Amino acid sequence: MIKVLLADDEHLIRGALAALLALEDDIGVVAEAGSGDEALAMARAHRPDVAVLDLQMPGPDGIAVAARLRADVPECTPMIVTSHARAGALKQALAAGVRGFVPKTVSAQRLAEIIRTVHAGGRYVDPELAADAIAAGDSPLTEREAELLELAADGAPIAEIAARAALSPGTVRNYLSAAAAKLGAENRHVAARLARERGWL
Repeated sequence: MIKVLLADDEHLIRGALAALLALEDDIGVVAEAGSGDEALAMARAHRPDVAVLDLQMPGPDGIAVAARLRADVPECTPMIVTSHARAGALKQALAAGVRGFVPKTVSAQRLAEIIRTVHAGGRYVDPELAADAIAAGDSPLTEREAELLELAADGAPIAEIAARAALSPGTVRNYLSAAAAKLGAENRHVAARLARERGWL
């Protein structure tokens, strides 16, 4: 029996998926979670074989959870399901140890097959998501620019970003201006949105 953890903040989707996977003879959903923190707690408690993680959920997102699982529950194989894949997210997911990357449009039967594949040590990446990732290319942003854009994404003022990053406001302005210029954006808010859409944050 392949023990599966389902983590998705959309209760209806998670419940439907659990019910459909329960129809499979060799797959059992041992835990469900509605946030990244809950997913990590459930994984530590139930030691699942495979964690099916939503890319975007409250708390740490699916990629961050996958990276933590590698250290905390190394026997658990993480995979990502997403309804809105940012192109760069695939590369980040693979770097975090994710073995499956699939859209939420996949059928439950196909998802079950993919769970079996990753559990057996294989890898599955949806071809369309892979093509999008290749087309988007690599991020032009430095690590610091990306970090500061992430802090700017929720509309925080420069002074707050500077305090959180332990930098001077002038330095923060310079980094954000450079990031916006690289992305051809008129301001830091547009730059953050563009970078997020492309999966670079």
